[in-house]
Amino acid sequence: MTPVVAIIGGGFSGTTIAYHLAQQTSQDAIEIIVIEPREKLGGGLAYSSHDPAHRINVPAAKMTMVSADPGHFKRWLAHDTVSVEDSLARTAKGDDFPQRSVFGRYVHDHIQPFIKISQVQHIRAKALGIIPAGVRYAIVLGDGNILNADIIVIATTHPLPSVPIALQHLIAAPRFVADPYAPDALNDIQRNHSVLVVGTGLTAADIIASLDKRGHCGPITALSRHGYRSRGHAPTPADAYGTFGNDVTARSLVRRVRQTLEEANNDGWSWHTVVDALRDQAPSIWDALPIAERRRVVRHLRSLWDVHRFRIAPQVEAVLERRLQEGSLSIIPASLRSATIENNSYNVSYKRRFRAHTASENFDAVVITTGPAHTAIARESPLIASLLQQGLLATDPIGLGLHTAKTGHAITLEGTIAETIYIGGPLARGTFGELMGVPEVTRYAEFIAEAITKHVAQTLAL
Repeated sequence: MTPVVAIIGGGFSGTTIAYHLAQQTSQDAIEIIVIEPREKLGGGLAYSSHDPAHRINVPAAKMTMVSADPGHFKRWLAHDTVSVEDSLARTAKGDDFPQRSVFGRYVHDHIQPFIKISQVQHIRAKALGIIPAGVRYAIVLGDGNILNADIIVIATTHPLPSVPIALQHLIAAPRFVADPYAPDALNDIQRNHSVLVVGTGLTAADIIASLDKRGHCGPITALSRHGYRSRGHAPTPADAYGTFGNDVTARSLVRRVRQTLEEANNDGWSWHTVVDALRDQAPSIWDALPIAERRRVVRHLRSLWDVHRFRIAPQVEAVLERRLQEGSLSIIPASLRSATIENNSYNVSYKRRFRAHTASENFDAVVITTGPAHTAIARESPLIASLLQQGLLATDPIGLGLHTAKTGHAITLEGTIAETIYIGGPLARGTFGELMGVPEVTRYAEFIAEAITKHVAQTLAL
């Protein structure tokens, strides 16, 4: 019987795994099924948005679903007739930052040939649960059907942001946007409304750019615990600067990074070059740190890392800079205390960082942009919750997703390796560290596809 591989999730991670798996195997050797409720594969949560203000946050020349071919997307983009009409995509430096949906279309265009010849099947449904059935698995779908598979790949979409405790009682209230990714998320926010954006990272930048694109001119307050905002790209290209990977404590790593930043500055290079080196060497850095030190890195440095690592497109950066200069955007380091509805507006109390008193302010709308809540994945996904309850999966000890072996296999609640369950995409970050950027996700997708190909070959040889 032909082995069936079921990939749960058809965003960038799941579709790229399917693409490389199809490249490495023949149609009669393996059956590849991608379970994804969206109409098309490849977009997922990140690259399905059709908001013209949402752009990829790195140049097109650095985006690819084939790690050995960095220009893969760039060449496709050059022949994409739809993108030619986007006059704002190219910057003065000559870099291309197309709309995010364009990258989703690129991924879809490359999986489509395999779908046409039925080497990859797209099942438009939501996976609600997985039940062991002998040596196979029965996947319960939202449409009532049950699908059998031999190998499972968990590549589910990013969960929604977590709503802070102080605001949770307002979730169903008017103009309270708990899902910033919804197509109609901003429809009820008027041009002159005052808006509280909870979070100051990439999603916050996208929301502010979207409001600006819609003609919003009211005051926007972006609030987060540290008040860090996403940074832009280096003014000029430069090679990565610095060597890391031997530190075994968070403290010594920070000390080395600070020293390297100073050296780079003395040599005339920006901080971008040091962060690029950290990103490139992230696997060895992460491997050298014990679990307790990884937790310290996540707890104390994650916010600072995210805003420097995940940079915003120049077009989005220009919007933030303009609104900051004109005074229609404020970024505040603070923690939320309470919120009430008064006269059809939100009265929100917050305490600024390093200040003793609590301030209160009225807002017409609130948008939650705290980033994907991977630690709460079980709450957002009935499928993950089902697998955790059965002990087939376990949360990782770092608190970034699911417990994953270095082979890509899931680790069960008992601590054993699940030989036929793989964790795809960012949910494996606890083990592999940096797994949010496209280059890292692509390499990991290739790694998972190769592991499955070897597993199937060994199984058939028995």
